[in-house]
Amino acid sequence: MRLTRDGSSGTHLIRGYTPGELRIDDERFQCTVLLSATALEAEPAILSLDDLSEALSQRVLALEPELVLLGTGARQRFPELSFGARFLRASVGFEVMDTGAACRTFNVLVAEGRRVAALLLL
Repeated sequence: MRLTRDGSSGTHLIRGYTPGELRIDDERFQCTVLLSATALEAEPAILSLDDLSEALSQRVLALEPELVLLGTGARQRFPELSFGARFLRASVGFEVMDTGAACRTFNVLVAEGRRVAALLLL
């Protein structure tokens, strides 16, 4: 039996991840993605942790998340402390993990109705 989730809710879900590609809803992305339950933006200019900026953190905060997930590719790597500190100063949780773990965590939190944003690097 094949189970299919109703996609009519308007909520974005990650359907698949392989190194170099994300599948969100029915779209495929081969670049960094900024994602929440209701927002989805490709971020092709963000190629590495060195590209994370204050302007980007402000865009993430504009999504009004209670938690931000940073997926750092095939393995967990940490950004400059100042990037995560911006979220903590705004009383927003900030977690860093590999992108596969961030995808799984995002879907669970969205299913729970949590206000989560994810920045997923490939």
